[in-house]
Amino acid sequence: MASPQDRLASPQGRLTGRLAVVTGASRGIGQAIASLFAQEGAHVAGCARHGDRPSFLDALTPDQQRRCMFVACDVRRATDIARFRDEVHARFGAPQILVNNAGIVARAPALALSEETWNDVLASNLTGTFLVIQAFLPFLKAQPGGRIINLASIAGRMGTPQLSAYCAAKHGVVGLTRSLAEEFRGDGVAVNAVCPGSVDTDMLKQGMPGAQPKMSPAEVARVALFLAADAPSALTGACLDVFG
Repeated sequence: MASPQDRLASPQGRLTGRLAVVTGASRGIGQAIASLFAQEGAHVAGCARHGDRPSFLDALTPDQQRRCMFVACDVRRATDIARFRDEVHARFGAPQILVNNAGIVARAPALALSEETWNDVLASNLTGTFLVIQAFLPFLKAQPGGRIINLASIAGRMGTPQLSAYCAAKHGVVGLTRSLAEEFRGDGVAVNAVCPGSVDTDMLKQGMPGAQPKMSPAEVARVALFLAADAPSALTGACLDVFG
């Protein structure tokens, strides 16, 4: 059987020989990140709640498609995450890059927001990020140059009316990023966040109807690529604001 190193052989690119895990990879920013990372030579293990085959695979070359896997995983459930981790490791080996992108949004006045919806938004965006990091961290610590990239939001920097749960969750992602950056500094694992403004995604249409997006998912993906491939190892605990 081929070793994980042999299985990660691929054409030259900025992420050649590296394995990236991307949650929420079926659409929007997560899909753009998974696609760009695959084009840059990475093996990509993506997941999403419903497990539908992401459309970006059709735009990849046959070799790039062979370097991708995609499974159903609900990041609100630790058992799903453990199964996803084990499937990734069995097929490709240990990842060096983890991108936490999965999340949902709910728009409602605070007084009309149900406890169930509040808990679901926090679980999908914040608790899920924490649980995925817990699951994959031993792999990241065991290798040099581990990178964790958390997708926060402009909503993690400022408040937005009728998005109280989402804002609270994304502020939490920023705080979690900063805390874990310090905790893992001695392990050589860089932990950073990306805070995009308005991006042309279905989530923006749901959370901010009528908003005029300033960016495409592909533009945010290039910021994630910088953190995965080019950022200095000393850059950790940063939250890159991608808005003006």
